[in-house]
Amino acid sequence: MNRPATRSLSKQFRFEQPKSPPVVVNFNGGLVTSDAGLNLIAEIDRKLQITSQFAQCFQDYRKPYRIDHSIENIFILVVRKK
Repeated sequence: MNRPATRSLSKQFRFEQPKSPPVVVNFNGGLVTSDAGLNLIAEIDRKLQITSQFAQCFQDYRKPYRIDHSIENIFILVVRKK
């Protein structure tokens, strides 16, 4: 939902507690994506082979000559679409 152009947000917030340095929060972070964590998960999966091990838990009853995608690739395709 887009905010109307007439409203403005405070550019910076300060949170201070006694005997602690202040925490300053601002909205000058530039472009942010919510999908960046997927890159980390994909790298972890490549190293630990979680998807490969999970795919081995399934019996594939399809006819081998009709298979375009392995069970493992199907899992990867489904996860990436979410």
